[in-house]
Amino acid sequence: MRFACTQCGNCCRNLKLPLTVAEAERWITDGNDVQVICEAVPWPTEPPPDDRKAAHRSRRSFAAVSGSVPTRVAVILAAHFAGDCPNLGADLRCGIYQRRPLVCRIYPAEINPFIPFKPANKACPPEAWAANGPLLQRDGRVEDDVVRADISLAQQKGALDVPIKARVCAALKINATALADEGFVVYSPDRAALLHEIARAAQDGGDIPDSSWIFVSNQSATVASIASIGGIGSLVRPEDDRPYQFLGFRPAT
Repeated sequence: MRFACTQCGNCCRNLKLPLTVAEAERWITDGNDVQVICEAVPWPTEPPPDDRKAAHRSRRSFAAVSGSVPTRVAVILAAHFAGDCPNLGADLRCGIYQRRPLVCRIYPAEINPFIPFKPANKACPPEAWAANGPLLQRDGRVEDDVVRADISLAQQKGALDVPIKARVCAALKINATALADEGFVVYSPDRAALLHEIARAAQDGGDIPDSSWIFVSNQSATVASIASIGGIGSLVRPEDDRPYQFLGFRPAT
């Protein structure tokens, strides 16, 4: 797979851009919005030690409960913007290029090793994938040394930031989550409040607080399934007045 950026700017529009904790602090300090995005899975038993996908999920999530069900919650701090990124200039150049987020440095490669790399899923135009471009990936392995190092750093940060995100959620009373692979729950806290709690959580250290979570879904079968194993589930509808947005991957049933 070969890739050469055309500087079209397509990858800099209408995004929820995953950030590290440090990047989220800078993003808010620059006067921009950050959302808190939650997904989780019931985790009643520990998976086999050779289950690499489960190990990856475990590294980027924290232990919690839903009712009587052990659960692992993954939280994403995401830069949110409609239209152009606030750092995209009229010349389609990045205004913070030297300190742009890791996910921007890595694009169009994938950070998650279990997401297959597909050009069709990217915002880049066809000419970006020309056969004479620099080699990006071969046989599933990223060939660019800098991109590969940034992927490794992003994965490390993702694990190290988990306790901070857990403390932020506890402080802001964030306790609703979507079932992983079914959707996301998106909170949009006040900028100043979120920045304050991120800074405090990063300084405090200590253990991850105990927390109880509610699985929300637009699928009635999912809510019933969660309840059947002792978890707490709640059916969400578009007209509901809730302190978060539910982004489902399937039509409501």
